[in-house]
Amino acid sequence: MVVPSTMESQYPKASLQRPLALRFISGKYQGGEFPLGTQPEIIVGRSSELDMVLVEDMVSRRHARIECSDEHILIEDLGSTNGTFVNGEKIKRATLKEGDRVLIGTSILKVVSTDPGAPPRRREDMQSVGLRGTTRTMTGAIDEIPLPDLLQLFGSSKKSGVLVVRSEDDVGKIFLRKGVVTFASINDLEAVPPLKSIFRILTWTQGSFELGPPDEREIPGEINASVQELLMEGLRQIDELNLIRDKLPELGARLGVPAPLEPLLRDLGPLDLDVLQLAWNHQHLAAVLNQSLATDLDTARTILGLVERGYLHVE
Repeated sequence: MVVPSTMESQYPKASLQRPLALRFISGKYQGGEFPLGTQPEIIVGRSSELDMVLVEDMVSRRHARIECSDEHILIEDLGSTNGTFVNGEKIKRATLKEGDRVLIGTSILKVVSTDPGAPPRRREDMQSVGLRGTTRTMTGAIDEIPLPDLLQLFGSSKKSGVLVVRSEDDVGKIFLRKGVVTFASINDLEAVPPLKSIFRILTWTQGSFELGPPDEREIPGEINASVQELLMEGLRQIDELNLIRDKLPELGARLGVPAPLEPLLRDLGPLDLDVLQLAWNHQHLAAVLNQSLATDLDTARTILGLVERGYLHVE
């Protein structure tokens, strides 16, 4: 979700009838909360005398200011070196509402509603959370912060590192260099190209993530794609693939070529022929999708077309 650029001059009222807090959902302070609305102004930064102290190199001494009133919550960047981001967009001044995500340094904070009966968190509590987690990297859950939002934050803030995403069955890796995606893999499978790997990882909705240090090795097949480009194309493919998903067989299904083959091979295009050969060589749908040089969407559409025209059948 991208914050409109006009938001700096328009501040819609945000009701504070329910107590709100900033919850740390990633970074060394993960698990901590800082209440909003208990004081009119919160100064965030590295300096120890501030209201919210984030002790890390990427946070400026006076990084951001949060203004709380009965009508709105505003956040303002105080000329920090590395910037303040709301929902993936670098801001100077913005309105916050429940559900928004803020990136400061390596910490991702989410605006959440809190239990009115819960005791307030003190500044000392936040500092102790930081001390307990000084060795933590950027980690979190992708059901808490969806991968598209996470990648948009990393792209906008020009992060470098290897984003490791773990689902129940698979491990995906996305390599970032100053906010640009250079490579991706799933389970280190060399047969699956990086773009296909990224688009598959984007479909994951449950699991965990960790942003590790950059991998400086030269990897064969490197790409150079902006996060925005990948998200636009990846989410388009996911939407279109979902429209035909119920027509596709299970990933473990076998694809067979009829014998004799009555339809004529000369009526097939290059992608049809490639997919037909993959089905002949590898049989299973999952293997065909992995081995195909085309996207999962184009390969799936081709398989359905070959089945419909009698070149393939599902066993």
